[in-house]
Amino acid sequence: MVLITSLIRDLSVRFECKVDVLTSGPWSEPLLTGQAGVGEILCVRSRKTPYWLSPDQQRAVRRLRLRGVSPTWFCDGNDAARPMLVRAGFRDEFIVDAKDHPLLPGEHATQQWRRLARLLPAAASPGGRAEDEGFVDGSGGCHLDVSDVQRADLEAWLRTRRLSSPLIAVQAGNKRTMRRGLRRLAVNSKYWPNERWAAVLRHLHARNPSHAIVLLGTGPEFVLNQEIIAYAGVGGLHNAADDLPIPRLVALLARAQGLVTVDSGPAHAGAAVGCPQVVLFGKASTSLYRPWGSAGADVKVLTGQVDGEPNMLGIDARDVMAAWDALELRA
Repeated sequence: MVLITSLIRDLSVRFECKVDVLTSGPWSEPLLTGQAGVGEILCVRSRKTPYWLSPDQQRAVRRLRLRGVSPTWFCDGNDAARPMLVRAGFRDEFIVDAKDHPLLPGEHATQQWRRLARLLPAAASPGGRAEDEGFVDGSGGCHLDVSDVQRADLEAWLRTRRLSSPLIAVQAGNKRTMRRGLRRLAVNSKYWPNERWAAVLRHLHARNPSHAIVLLGTGPEFVLNQEIIAYAGVGGLHNAADDLPIPRLVALLARAQGLVTVDSGPAHAGAAVGCPQVVLFGKASTSLYRPWGSAGADVKVLTGQVDGEPNMLGIDARDVMAAWDALELRA
């Protein structure tokens, strides 16, 4: 959802209006609400639930019918949401489907979305021309706005938590790590051992003794953070996974001097608000998903191998420490 803000912004500039978004999942609405170029947000709980069992899909279709058909960019990796568009009267000639325009060699996801923003669906292409060759792109990379309301909420929260500035953020967990509590499953490509996280935290504390180190996450990651803090055995560590709604998380990342994270949503959000970071990758493609923000903050990408295959377990704690020491922190 952070990556796709590049498409939304370019479309908004191109058509000189806000872009309505049909989306799913709990992150989308709090992340996108109030962002430049974003219009109405239609959110369904699941795009895979059968239509007759999904009141939110039915509400979205009714709203789309009232709204009327217009050029549409379909960005899903599968066709699960396509029937909603069909029910609302959006025919194929009004749709640019990302699956019809695959990634180019070495292309970043942000570049792919911005390339799609230059295309027009058949029904909107004058004289059959599908690409707007005269359209001028804005700045590259993702961008998230942080409102005054978000900043004020963060300041109040920091006072309540007795957190001093400056801040360092750490994102150790992820959705896969916490799924059913089985952290070491072979299918979990984003697991990194607690003892290595603890060693990194001790290093961060030693190098930045006046900083508050905030461990990020969602509710299920609170226990994981507590385990890592116990392993580390140093002061200045704060577990915030129990109280970080998305707007506050984004504001915190906009305030932090730096971030250490696995390949994750917060990594992309951090880049989108100019937070320098060290990011650990497992099997995901770094050329495709490397955090890339329009602010141009320093990003150190680390990869490792086990038995000749990409694997986050091949990253040593000393590699992360060295990358942090070389990171250009926010002033």
